[in-house]
Amino acid sequence: MTPAPTTIQPSASNWAGNLRYAARGVAAPRDLDELRRLLADAELAGERVRPLGTRHSFNDIADTDGLLVSTAALPADIEIDAERRLVRVSGGMRYGDLAVRLEESGWAVGNLASLPHISVAGAVSTGTHGSGDRNGSLAASVAAVELLTAAGDLVTLRRGDAEFDAVVVGLGAFGVVTQVTLDIEPSFQVEQTVYERLPVDAVLADLDAVTGLGYSVSLFTTWRDPEVIDQLWVKRRPDRDRPALADVVGARPATGPRHPLPGVSAEYCTEQGGAAGPWLERLAHFRMGFTPSNGEELQSEYLVPREHAVAAIGAVRGLAAEIAPLLFVSEVRTVAADALWLSPAFGRDVVGLHFTWRPMQAEVVALLPRLEAALAVFEARPHWGKLFAADAAALAPLYPRFDAFTALAAQYDPKGRFRNAFTERVLFGA
Repeated sequence: MTPAPTTIQPSASNWAGNLRYAARGVAAPRDLDELRRLLADAELAGERVRPLGTRHSFNDIADTDGLLVSTAALPADIEIDAERRLVRVSGGMRYGDLAVRLEESGWAVGNLASLPHISVAGAVSTGTHGSGDRNGSLAASVAAVELLTAAGDLVTLRRGDAEFDAVVVGLGAFGVVTQVTLDIEPSFQVEQTVYERLPVDAVLADLDAVTGLGYSVSLFTTWRDPEVIDQLWVKRRPDRDRPALADVVGARPATGPRHPLPGVSAEYCTEQGGAAGPWLERLAHFRMGFTPSNGEELQSEYLVPREHAVAAIGAVRGLAAEIAPLLFVSEVRTVAADALWLSPAFGRDVVGLHFTWRPMQAEVVALLPRLEAALAVFEARPHWGKLFAADAAALAPLYPRFDAFTALAAQYDPKGRFRNAFTERVLFGA
């Protein structure tokens, strides 16, 4: 019996709506055989392909002039290995859905990004992260990755394999990630407390003390007042962290729930006020069951070595007058070092300087070169899935294994089936 062809839906936009995909359409194969047929057909047609997750990227990393392949329809079963503390999950599954399944079985992943709506493979492949001085990026918890190459080969790489550290944060350059195996741990409780209006100078005087207040810590500011950090979100694990402080550099806890954006309802933010609850209801900033964050927005992020964080924040502060009119909010988070070749945290602890911009793309794009020039002295690495101006010539010196990465990607994909304008610009220098 001839299998039914995979439905090709019309191409669409990314989540933020700032990019209309140039692809001829979006396919959502239901199993590996369908995915293999799609790749084989693309090979015969000389067509390029890109994997597509939950579309929560703000640049053209997931775009193509050929066919987009979504992994959302692949089987979403998870396999928990309690003895080895691992879970094997479909790459297209969202972290929020995975979190519910794990909690039901008494397990947890060590951290979440600010949004639980993102897919596992998409987040891992771009080096996406949460926060915490001792917490690595989401990719750092990957124990194994399975992907289908352009030749139709199913390849599995495990932690310790020679090519593993290259392929995990792979930017879609090696193939379509079908399964990811993650480290897990027993379920735990988290308490979240928000502090308001912290003096910038007091925070920078001992940034380590502030980011060390909890398991996961985030600082938010609009830079409308360059003397003030508007909010500090401290997520504590009562099983390992010291009690919440009554004040932080003179700032006291908020009197009620807060949204990172001043004046916006906190209805869709995760539980605050210091009450303990399950990890999946506190580690992300936003609840799963609604449109994430502010909806129509743009994002950029730059990760700088921990030792340069105070100076880098000072440099951003110096541009506050230019940044604030374009900004919804900026967030500062910390990420522990890892060994993944193109991870923004490769080889060093980093501090992320995140910008959620108003939907003013022309103005934001015009500002980015100036912002990146101010941060260049600090060896700032941009988040791969967000807006940035740097090209391969600027990025290559920031990653010691950059050339080895591009050479290996060329071996996996010699005909460039998974390349696109983004990879040509930021990896291959075309």
